[in-house]
Amino acid sequence: MELAKYKACICEGSAEQAIIDVLLDNALLIFSREDMLEESVIRCRDGKQFEAKYLRKGFADKISVIRVLDSRRENFKLSKAYEQKVDVINIVTAPEIEMLIILNEDKYSEFKRSGEKPSEFCKKHLKMSSVKTYDFVKEYFSDPSVLVASIKEYHRISKKRKGEYTLLELLKD
Repeated sequence: MELAKYKACICEGSAEQAIIDVLLDNALLIFSREDMLEESVIRCRDGKQFEAKYLRKGFADKISVIRVLDSRRENFKLSKAYEQKVDVINIVTAPEIEMLIILNEDKYSEFKRSGEKPSEFCKKHLKMSSVKTYDFVKEYFSDPSVLVASIKEYHRISKKRKGEYTLLELLKD
């Protein structure tokens, strides 16, 4: 994956943001906060809003927009003027980012049998009522090696589609 000089990292939810923050804080990603617009994760899912807020500043170089999201259907539409200046990279965490917790807890086969959404499974069977909150996820993955192991296992079991990436591709070698 080739990234442009400028990077914007957009996270769908607070759990995704917590995971990216843990990885950034531990220098585990192929980019750093200093490489990022605003030097932090952006929580703006709409392409037009992102364009208005960040792209109208007039960048000479290309920008890589790294989107961490669980939905494959969510489009990120930019106007024609910016299409060539922005490279959109989708990091898909389908069905949900909470899969990382399920894998770390070694509950994947139980989860598969349950037929539940990952967040519901975590709440009901793992008694993690705050599983979707930033603070819970950041604390849960406070040991970055645990997070990296979960990301590797998720990558191994996930069914990636063409043009999609997982969190593993954002990790340094």
